[in-house]
Amino acid sequence: MSRPRVLVTREVFDDVLEYLARHFDVTPNQADTPMSPAALAQALADKEGALTTLSERVDAALLAQCPKLKAVCNIAVGFNNIDLKACTERGVMATNTPGVLDDSTADFTWALILATTRRVTETEAWLRAGQWSGWKLKQFLGTDVHHATLGILGMGRIGQAVARRARGFDMTVLYHNTRRLSAEVEKSCHAAYVSMDELLARADILTLHMPYSPATHHIIGAKQLARMKNTAILINAARGGVVDDAALVEALKRGTLAAAGLDVFENEPTLNPEFLKLKNVVLTPHIASSTEATRRNMAMTAAENLVAALTTGKPPNLLNPPV
Repeated sequence: MSRPRVLVTREVFDDVLEYLARHFDVTPNQADTPMSPAALAQALADKEGALTTLSERVDAALLAQCPKLKAVCNIAVGFNNIDLKACTERGVMATNTPGVLDDSTADFTWALILATTRRVTETEAWLRAGQWSGWKLKQFLGTDVHHATLGILGMGRIGQAVARRARGFDMTVLYHNTRRLSAEVEKSCHAAYVSMDELLARADILTLHMPYSPATHHIIGAKQLARMKNTAILINAARGGVVDDAALVEALKRGTLAAAGLDVFENEPTLNPEFLKLKNVVLTPHIASSTEATRRNMAMTAAENLVAALTTGKPPNLLNPPV
C-alpha cells in the first residue's frame, strides 16, 4: 500500500523532515523557494497533506485544485492565510501551533519596547555612520519604561506573558480584551481591565496582541491613534493589518504619536516605504518568535499535527472541528 504524500512548503529543520519521512512520502522545499499560488496548487494536486507557513494562501480556489488534500498544518499560531470555511466545506483539517511561541514573542515584544523607548536602532545607525563626536546632556533623549503605564490590547496567552514581564519595571498595566479575564488571572498579571477608549487615552506604551481577522482589521486606525497621547508609543508584534499603516505613518510624521516598534506590516514582506524615511520607528522583519528553540518547536508541533491528522483524524490543534 502506498504511503500518504505530503508537501512541506518551506525549509524546515532536518529532524522535522526525518520525522515526517517515517510516516509519509515527503516532498520538501529545502531551497526555501516561495511558491506562487499556481505553483502551490500544482505541488499539492496529488498530496494528502501539507505543512504550510503564513506565506501560503490556502483558500477555496486552491482547494478546488487539490482533491486529495485532507490536512493543512500551519507552522504558526496565526492562521489568517487559511480560509477555515473553505477547508471545512472541502473536509480539510486545518491546524496551528498555539502555546509554543508565547514566551519568545513576549520577550521580543519587550525588545521592541526597550529599543523604541530608548531609540536603540536610531542611535546605533548614527554611531555606525561616524557621527558621534562626544557625550552631550540632551543627546538622544528617550522615554522611561519604569513606572510608565503599559496598555495591552488583546490579553490572550502572549498578552498575559507581556503583562507579567512588566512587573520588573514597576509599571501600571491596563488591558482591553473581547472578554474580561477572571479576577484570578488579572491578579496574576497585575493588570486592570478598562474600556478601549480609556486604554488609548492612558497608555504610555500600547502593545497589540490579537490575531488578524475581519473583526480586527485596522483596529488601530487614524481615529484610535488620535485618542492616544502625543508622547505615546505603539508596539505591534501581532499581525499586519491590525494597524492601518498609512494612518500610523501620518501620526509619526506629524508627531501626534511619539514612536512605534513594528515587527509586522500590512502586505508584508512589502511594507509602506514611508516607514523607511522615519527615525522614530523601529522595524524588524517578523521575527518575534524567531529563536532556534521556539522555531524548532513550532515546526515539530506542526509536523505532529500532520501525522495525527492523517493517521488518526484527530490532530491536537484542530482549528475547524466541524470537519
